[in-house]
Amino acid sequence: MPTAVPTTVAATRKRAVNLTLNVDLVAQAKVYTSNLSATMEALLTDYVLQQQQTKASRQQMADACAADWNAVHASVGSFADEHSTL
Repeated sequence: MPTAVPTTVAATRKRAVNLTLNVDLVAQAKVYTSNLSATMEALLTDYVLQQQQTKASRQQMADACAADWNAVHASVGSFADEHSTL
């Protein structure tokens, strides 16, 4: 399971990374923020949380589907049970 995203950005270790970004987009973003790194980190944190929630939701749906199928199998059995190759 992936590591959870820290709730506070300041509580984590930081390191420089290289990103390739559209020059015009960066210029436009700088109009709205004085700290582009913090803004990008906040946006990336939101993105990672959203992806983790999506993954957890899909896993819950798959688990529910498997549980339902197992319940049907337990009450009705399997079509294959009637056909033995032995």
